[in-house]
Amino acid sequence: MDKKVKYTLLAALGAAAASVPIKAALYTPEKIEVPPMADEAVDLERFRKNLSDAIKFKTIAAKEAVNTDWTVFDAFHDFLKERYPLIHSKLDLTVVARGSLVFRWKGSRSDLDPIALLAHQDVVPISEGTWDDWTHDPFEGFDDGEFIWGRGALDMKNHLIGVLESVETLLSEDFVPERDVYILLGHNEEIMCASNENGATCICEYLKEKGVHLDAIIDEGGAILPVNVKGVINRHLAGIGVAEKGYADVEVSVTAKGGHSSQAPNHTAIGHLADVIKDIEGHQFKAKVSPMIRELLDKVGRSCSYPVRLVTCNMKLLEPVVAKVGSFIPPAASMLRTTFGITMASGSPQANVLPQKASVTVNFRMFPGQTVDDVLEHLHKVIRNKNVEINLLPGWKNPSAVSPSDSRSFKIIETICRSMNDDVVVAPYLVMGGTDACHYQPICENIYRYSPFLVSTSLLLTTHGTNERIPVAVMADGVKFFKRYIRLASAE
Repeated sequence: MDKKVKYTLLAALGAAAASVPIKAALYTPEKIEVPPMADEAVDLERFRKNLSDAIKFKTIAAKEAVNTDWTVFDAFHDFLKERYPLIHSKLDLTVVARGSLVFRWKGSRSDLDPIALLAHQDVVPISEGTWDDWTHDPFEGFDDGEFIWGRGALDMKNHLIGVLESVETLLSEDFVPERDVYILLGHNEEIMCASNENGATCICEYLKEKGVHLDAIIDEGGAILPVNVKGVINRHLAGIGVAEKGYADVEVSVTAKGGHSSQAPNHTAIGHLADVIKDIEGHQFKAKVSPMIRELLDKVGRSCSYPVRLVTCNMKLLEPVVAKVGSFIPPAASMLRTTFGITMASGSPQANVLPQKASVTVNFRMFPGQTVDDVLEHLHKVIRNKNVEINLLPGWKNPSAVSPSDSRSFKIIETICRSMNDDVVVAPYLVMGGTDACHYQPICENIYRYSPFLVSTSLLLTTHGTNERIPVAVMADGVKFFKRYIRLASAE
């Protein structure tokens, strides 16, 4: 263990030892009375069949719209029309940006702001050379009774089909929402394309032009995860994404004379670049416990065993320690600060040629509150070699705003989660990746990222990877969640 981490941990334990044991004993989960909810009808066989068949469509978007195979998306749209006839006959449908779908379910109260459920139709391609590593063909949608396998099973055709299943069933039950309900299905979330071709951005502009302001949005991002640390905690965590980090790729370059390698100087361009890399990696962004992470730690800490609560009940006092320790642990650091990794490098075209230019690409994930401008300023400040060239590459986005965790819509999500599982901890969460949700900030303040399917961490890691699959056992609860959410969130 790193000495700094060790000494910091010892300091934390020392501070905890001085705390009042009674405070830790009383530091327990907040008691919230959750009214019982009626059971919801779910056609699980139809859900399984439709998800399996949806996976068969290779809905892969290209960075340039002209290179997208639109015939696949058109066929997918025809498939949705066939499988969900009530949605297509009773809801208004508008196609935006060639492939994105906007469904409007008119409510009985035009004076109330609508709600929206988001999903994206596209999936990531299969990494080159990994096709044969799959247990089942990634676009077969194989259902073995335990799992449904394939690209999109978790990201996020399960979510998309689950939303449509819930709406189709509610329509068959003659449910009428008070607020308008929008189903917004982008077509190119998995790529970072120009805003004039981004499906979610175009949908937002379309709604904005119609004067629509959304009361709340729910999209992918969070999930239900088992949290099991022996002797510490054994609960389920429903992480509700209230914000997402930003993204930026920055190319940092050093130039030199070049020439033949037989007459090499003491330091080539790559040698000078090595010092630049040390400067960058030696100056990490400062870690801090933000309000949303403070609330996450508080909710989880209250559910930990008594000895651990000696520390967690004093979290306010120990926040500087938590930030210091967390900055040395990559998964924790990503929740506490802007992070970066040097991911790509280039230099000479061949071994006996001195590079005239050497470059690295630094991938930044900005913490909410910091921007691309902060990243560029940071690089200019910490790099001592002022002859470097720093270029922001296309495809960047700033972090999202932080949605409130005390809003009506957040509390609805929390209530439904607690009603379905009395062993669940519901807490705000910071999403590391990007979602379509951030593009709707101009027309909505209450944006939440949560996919209501219980999956293990190991299964979650198959997202964008090999053998992506969803357990059949968790599918029905996903539809029940969406039905309950629509019932409650669409009401006044």
